[in-house]
Amino acid sequence: MASTRVPAVRHFLTRPLTVPRFAHRRWAQVHDVRYLATHGTQERVLAKYKDKLERKAKEEGKKDVGELKEAYKDKIEDLRHKASVPGATAPLTPEQKSAIASAPSQPSQTPFNPPPPPPQPSASGSKTPPGVKTLDSFIDVQKTSDLPEKEIEVLWRLRHANNSQSLCAAMTADVWGKIYNNARRHPQFILPLPRETEGEQGAEIHFMQWTFPTEDTTTVLFTHLAEYKLRADFSSPHTTVSFHTDMADSKGLVLVQGNVLPDRGVSVDEGKWLLMCLQKFYGLQAEETGGSRKKLLEMFTRGDSGFQIQQLLDEAERV
Repeated sequence: MASTRVPAVRHFLTRPLTVPRFAHRRWAQVHDVRYLATHGTQERVLAKYKDKLERKAKEEGKKDVGELKEAYKDKIEDLRHKASVPGATAPLTPEQKSAIASAPSQPSQTPFNPPPPPPQPSASGSKTPPGVKTLDSFIDVQKTSDLPEKEIEVLWRLRHANNSQSLCAAMTADVWGKIYNNARRHPQFILPLPRETEGEQGAEIHFMQWTFPTEDTTTVLFTHLAEYKLRADFSSPHTTVSFHTDMADSKGLVLVQGNVLPDRGVSVDEGKWLLMCLQKFYGLQAEETGGSRKKLLEMFTRGDSGFQIQQLLDEAERV
């Protein structure tokens, strides 16, 4: 039995979390998704619309589909740019390149395509990419920093109390440091979400990826794996969680704010479950149970054939 720790993520604002309970030898409906890679998405789309594309090429006097694609290259890139998720596209900044270079290297093979890099600062000189909410978007950081830690946490909870789709928490800076280091080393992973269908206990797999839009804001995006397999970089996250480190040095406190989109097949309680699973695999608890959770992160990142979905499910359930 693993030792019990005081949860680092605490003080959720909405109703108490109902943690799903599993029957023995549960997860009956889970399928192994290790090698359902998404790099073939474009090929599948081209195959599906091959006849239409060839007909279009002939209509415009092009030799083949390749020549047609080249003619529409600029328009395609423009549409991809418009469809991007704020905080998850565009080249890395020099600071981000330096941070990644300083992290321990990992083999490049992964079960999924690497996540798109975060955007650079806008041409206007602003350090915050469009669409990214920093801590100043929610509270007056300078004034709040003068308050005691407990009062800051209470103020943070009250700030999100009226949003029924909100995820709100606080954690210590040392716990966040562990999560952050693992996020840099393992920017992609998968997490299970319990599902009961026709009386049988199963699980649904969700894809998660980390982005680093600003120096004081780190964001993790959760997406249905089925959607990510289908749409890859064009998939839309159902849950977004940001970690704000503005007061990590001065108060030893990291404030967490997230949002679960309605009508996307995931409830707020289920969003909390994913967030707690994230802490199990990326936080201090990753070192427990013989470091098996940490090993799963490492195996997934390097595309190790020994990565087992059943082991992932067992470790997600383990206290």
